[in-house]
Amino acid sequence: MQSIRRIVVLALSSALMSAPGSAQRDPTDKSATAVAMQPGQRATTAKASFQERNPRYCLRKGDSFDVDFAFSPEFNQTVVVQPDGYITLRGAGSMQVEGQTVPELTETIKKAYANILHEPVVTVALKDFEKPYFVAAGQVAKPGKYELRSDLTLVEAVAIAGGFTENSKHSQVLLFRRVSDQLVEARLFNVKQMLQSHNLGEDPHLQPGDMLFVPQNAMSKIRKFLPVPSMGMYLDPTKY
Repeated sequence: MQSIRRIVVLALSSALMSAPGSAQRDPTDKSATAVAMQPGQRATTAKASFQERNPRYCLRKGDSFDVDFAFSPEFNQTVVVQPDGYITLRGAGSMQVEGQTVPELTETIKKAYANILHEPVVTVALKDFEKPYFVAAGQVAKPGKYELRSDLTLVEAVAIAGGFTENSKHSQVLLFRRVSDQLVEARLFNVKQMLQSHNLGEDPHLQPGDMLFVPQNAMSKIRKFLPVPSMGMYLDPTKY
């Protein structure tokens, strides 16, 4: 029994030490900060814009769009963003446009043709692009990649992914958001407290590409180390 107790204590200590944010901050603290993570560097703190609403779509590799010139239809064309993030415009050369919104792209194209056309009137329309999505991982019933079809919050995304499992630590749900190729922001949310208090004011709105991760609770981590009760522990076969 002493050896079993020692194993349980060691396992519990390890589980608590490895819990996200257990040593950094109080999980009930509503003033959560973002964590900026770069390859080969320690995590640093930064302010996140998780409550930004209705963000504009940014161009990605493989997207295509139509460019229409109101008074110069001979320059009308369909353009595809190449794997390096560049596009090639007829008569205007190549330029990097990955990460730009449609209004920014429109201005970029106007400037590219400024030496060819006088005050060009340009309309850009997305034709084929990556459908917005979010990823649910960890202790949810149905982890996977889901389409982000409408304005969605973290709690609603968890529900779409089947809800929490019995092993989930829903007081420490992580939301990851990519800022650039080298930078990811992460923020910790106490979903359990939000639901119990009936206050979803802290419930963040998702953006395309977000990933939510529900960690495993401490009890489920040590359950495999607990002794499994057998019938022999309760029944004396000599009496039956």
